[in-house]
Amino acid sequence: MIRRILALGGISIAVALAQAPAPPAGQGKKAPAAASKTAPKTVAKSDAKFTPPKTPWGEPDLQGIWPLNHLIAVGLERPKQYGDRLYLSEDEIAKAQANLDARNKRFESGPIPQADVSKRVMRQTSLIVDPPNGHFPELTEYGKKLQADMRSSYRPGETVFDSIDDFSAWDRCITRGMPVSMEPRNYNNGIRIMQSPGYVIIVLEMAHEARVIPTTGMPPLDSTIKQWMGESRGHWEGNTLVVETTNFNGLVGETSAGVPGSPRPMEPETEGLHIVERFTRTAADTIEFKMTISDPTVLVTPYTVAYPMYLDNTYEMFEYACHEGNTAVRNYIETSRYERTHPKK
Repeated sequence: MIRRILALGGISIAVALAQAPAPPAGQGKKAPAAASKTAPKTVAKSDAKFTPPKTPWGEPDLQGIWPLNHLIAVGLERPKQYGDRLYLSEDEIAKAQANLDARNKRFESGPIPQADVSKRVMRQTSLIVDPPNGHFPELTEYGKKLQADMRSSYRPGETVFDSIDDFSAWDRCITRGMPVSMEPRNYNNGIRIMQSPGYVIIVLEMAHEARVIPTTGMPPLDSTIKQWMGESRGHWEGNTLVVETTNFNGLVGETSAGVPGSPRPMEPETEGLHIVERFTRTAADTIEFKMTISDPTVLVTPYTVAYPMYLDNTYEMFEYACHEGNTAVRNYIETSRYERTHPKK
């Protein structure tokens, strides 16, 4: 895992939705330089008539490893220069491809031969596809109050650490939470989907989560039972797996500093968080993923994240052993207390 983490220093944030990657520069049809809000014709790789493979018990087969490393260079929130434009122009794609090729060449010729990023250049300008401007929703007044009270080592300017309450769930290696766990990081982006009759299991490389999702109409738990990752229930709508997640404990956050292109290091969430995900296999190697997030007590409006997932069963999922030998929380507290009791003269 260390090899892959070190290989990612300096990754820039740029641009992804449910569309095929751009072809390498110089290949494919040449579209006009001016970009459109609609997908260029060259992106249509998914087949609307595609019939997904079926499991032995007759459900659409989503199994395999679907890492999100192709999304590292796609910001969660859209850079303002793109406005409402969802896709890059052909000239912008060519420039992004050249930058990616140069970056990969530097890694391949150096002491670290591999970076946790694919060679795909995505056309999207943000993971957020709704609102149309690709921006994270405004917080309500209550949301702003919660945000002011959030504590984390990622919080700019925070230097006072006295207990574990001064650290986020992410600091403490508990969880990335939702929806963050279904968004890219700059390493450990593996997602494995497994199925058995009546269940879909989503295994996340980062923070060693396993989301167990019943698909048989199992009744939800009592609403008083809250969980870090919420409680998921799934069902099939044709070839689409629809997953609804509720019963969150509200102790994580809508975003974190670990998601490329997050508007701020921390955004609050509450027990009223509600997430609906849709997984549709549209080609032998492609799942179109869409996730709508609402939390009305802290967010003025819902927002939607969407992107393509690509099958890569050669991807290696590494053990995430964050707690083993982790002294960060203790060291933060000890150092903070020392600095406050031994002021500089």
